[in-house]
Amino acid sequence: MRWFTDPPPSPLPLISTPTLRLLFLLRQPSSVYVVGAESDDELKLHLKDMDLEFSWPVGKIAVILSEVGGHDASTPSSCSFETIKAIASLVDEHNIPEAYIALASGVSAFLWLYTSIHGAKPARVVVTSELPLGSGLGSSASFCVALAGAFLALSKCVKLDVDNKGWQKFGDSELNLVNKWAFEGEKIIHGKPSGIDNTVSTYGNMIKFKSGELTRLKSNLPLKMLVTNTKVGRNTKALVAGVSERTFRHPNAMNSVFSAVDSISNELASILQSPVSDELAVTENEEKLAELMEMNQGLLQCMGVSHASIETVIRTTLKYKLVTKLTGAGGGGCVLTLLPSLLSGTIIDKLIAELESCGFQCLTAGIGGGGAEVSFGSS
Repeated sequence: MRWFTDPPPSPLPLISTPTLRLLFLLRQPSSVYVVGAESDDELKLHLKDMDLEFSWPVGKIAVILSEVGGHDASTPSSCSFETIKAIASLVDEHNIPEAYIALASGVSAFLWLYTSIHGAKPARVVVTSELPLGSGLGSSASFCVALAGAFLALSKCVKLDVDNKGWQKFGDSELNLVNKWAFEGEKIIHGKPSGIDNTVSTYGNMIKFKSGELTRLKSNLPLKMLVTNTKVGRNTKALVAGVSERTFRHPNAMNSVFSAVDSISNELASILQSPVSDELAVTENEEKLAELMEMNQGLLQCMGVSHASIETVIRTTLKYKLVTKLTGAGGGGCVLTLLPSLLSGTIIDKLIAELESCGFQCLTAGIGGGGAEVSFGSS
């Protein structure tokens, strides 16, 4: 089971084309501005948080990606190996700094999504994100959902009321389309993603994932988490490979670990969906969740995916009688600490100060956002 953290939404992103100007916001930790093209012959991408800019002549895109523009945006398709190589050649032209080389696959996903939905047309796209990259919070999925939602909102594939200045939700079929395109972007970035991150980013709330099947859950329990970024990078593929190797060496023991994780996830889902009548019921359920989180973290340690930095956060939060578990692939990245509803703000502030003194970055977040929404307005 994966929790989706929903930080406060970013400022309204500006979307405009030569024939349309409007304000657009996906209520995602990642936001996309599609600004009217500065020239008639370039597609530009600005990753604002990293202060990186990319540009390609649309004529060159049309030649190199000649087959892409002919796709029907209402029918998402996978990027072929040949097209991935062609897109990579466009990305490689920019000599991305070594510190940001991991972003190359994200830029490739951008090129695929934009050209598949809009063809080789000029535009300037600005992306901002509230999520730290590569930290187990699904930043790449949020990025792909924001891109897919923005590009589809400016296409003929979805029906949105541009005169409505309030919040609008995509229809069910439109959310499905956003999710499918975002998944195609995730495949370019990760190869074989589960689909859970983009699904949570698209639909919001919580997702149960088992044996390749996704089940959307509606939580009746308001939860608040402290998200601590250890700032320790990790290699997801290497961590997954390590779990596989451990399972090969100790199949019976590891299968028991996986079975216990499954039981914890099922019990967690049941608690989250159970009705809560009063404050006492909320507190009781929070205590049960804390115990399940503690057990889950112990099992993740058995799998070998914890890290010294994660253990430091766990020890620190334990001093305040709070429970913490890793998120994502582990090996660093971010960890989640359950903040009970009756916990005082003073204690939270003291905890954050202590964690930040260790060099970590902290933010608080409600669990289970509302998914992708759109707001239009005059610029």
